[in-house]
Amino acid sequence: MNTVIDTTRRSTADKAREKAKGDGGLYKPRTPIYPKLVHGQWRRIKWALLILTLTIYYVTPWLRWDRPGALPDQAVLVDFFGGRFYFFGIQLWPQEVHFITGLLVIAALALFLVTALFGRLWCGYACPQTVWTDLYIYIERAFEGDRNARMRLAGAPWSFDKLWRKGGKHAVWLGVAFGTGGAWIFYFRDAPTLLVEFWTGRAPIESYVSCALLTATTYIFAGHLREQVCTYMCPWPRIQGAMLDQHSLQVTYRFDRGEPRGAHKKGQGWEGRGDCIDCQACVVACPMGIDIRNGSQLECINCGLCIDACDEIMDRVARPRALIAYDTDAAVAARSLGQPSIYRLLRSRTVFYALALCVVSTLVVYGLSVRSPLEAHALRDRNPTFVRLHDGSIRNGYTLKVANRTFEAQTVEITLEGVPGAALRSPGGPTGAPLRAVIPANEVRAVRVFVTAARGQADQPAAKFLVRGAGAEIVAETTFLTGAQADS
Repeated sequence: MNTVIDTTRRSTADKAREKAKGDGGLYKPRTPIYPKLVHGQWRRIKWALLILTLTIYYVTPWLRWDRPGALPDQAVLVDFFGGRFYFFGIQLWPQEVHFITGLLVIAALALFLVTALFGRLWCGYACPQTVWTDLYIYIERAFEGDRNARMRLAGAPWSFDKLWRKGGKHAVWLGVAFGTGGAWIFYFRDAPTLLVEFWTGRAPIESYVSCALLTATTYIFAGHLREQVCTYMCPWPRIQGAMLDQHSLQVTYRFDRGEPRGAHKKGQGWEGRGDCIDCQACVVACPMGIDIRNGSQLECINCGLCIDACDEIMDRVARPRALIAYDTDAAVAARSLGQPSIYRLLRSRTVFYALALCVVSTLVVYGLSVRSPLEAHALRDRNPTFVRLHDGSIRNGYTLKVANRTFEAQTVEITLEGVPGAALRSPGGPTGAPLRAVIPANEVRAVRVFVTAARGQADQPAAKFLVRGAGAEIVAETTFLTGAQADS
């Protein structure tokens, strides 16, 4: 069974290259694809997800979240200048990049699991390339008509009608591309402020460059390259082949029911033949320009539009729907041999992906839940390493870097353990313990601390500062040097 399946997964692009080589060339020139508009449940789902994802993308930078003081009130903000990532009530610091890494790993594992179970659903419904290409095709259809009208217009000589239709389409495409680039830069700077700065010429040069780059890539990728991005530029179609098997649900042509195929006339019987009438409706509806009846292919993004197209034809010829449907290679092969359909969601790879996803998600959630509102690091003075005072006592100098991750100023108490009889003092302040320092909200403050110990004290490599505040106690390990080893 596996041998048959692997053979059917030959890329349409590979076949085109082989044909081109036979014609004396290395590559076949691209043939423009004009997908036909279809109606059905999968098309409706794609419209709903297109609206949802674009709404999230364009609206998110304008959501507000109340934060105290001068902190930004944008709900989602990657603040490079302030060195913070804000996500509603969560803020991450640059040194907490492990949380970002964890989120990326979670996203990757979720994608692996979904792919192993249901094929390339991400590519067909939520990938930015798919979403914006769908939007661009909708705009193209609004100006030029459906498939046949667009093909006629492309082959017609230039006229005023062709000029305004083509020009209007590209103008709207550029407007959408500019809006895409413009929305992206709002994620990195306060949106209302940047909007004014952008149009008055006072925005950072990075904003203009980023907007221009994303405008150009959106216009080129969604308007002109389209399926070529998925076939030749994106690595995912090649990676996902390692995650699919004969039990993965994919858009599948049920050859056990459709073959032998052939034209069908009204009034003819269906004895001795399959349900496929070879109408090519699935081919002209495909945004990738492939024939799903050739089996699973690298270019297929599992968008389901060929299912809607085929269902319309089945309704017309009074045959059951789902000649093309989400199915597995194993189930189709079993039915072709007269055996019961096989569906196995629990497999070694899906169990592994699910367990790995649960473990990493648990670790990230746990890390965020126990994340301390304070962080402290002790830096001991290197020059001089210690000072002998006039009474023979030894003094070490330290700089404590205390980070306050809350949105309110915190008063912290600083003590030292591991050095018997040690006295703490801040520059210009009295000697004693504990020391107190005020750490501003969402900032790091450097606190200078002098530690003095009596004569005869040995080196203490296990000394540690205790920083208490905001309902937390943080340990900052350090050493206390006296020169005792050198004296001996």
